[in-house]
Amino acid sequence: MKSSARNTIKGTVKKVEMGSVNAVVTLEVAPGVEISGMITKESAESLGLSEGKEAYAIIKASDVMLGVE
Repeated sequence: MKSSARNTIKGTVKKVEMGSVNAVVTLEVAPGVEISGMITKESAESLGLSEGKEAYAIIKASDVMLGVE
């Protein structure tokens, strides 16, 4: 797999929550560390995403926001 994104994190699909249009996919990237992303339902089906499958979180963003309490 080649990508221009600098932030690619390998993980295992922990959960796929299918909606009518979108899917929320949660990857476990380290023990107890998860990343979730929203993609189209069609993309989730096309990629064959299911629990236990290996996948990558590919993060490409021009802005990152942080917050504190």
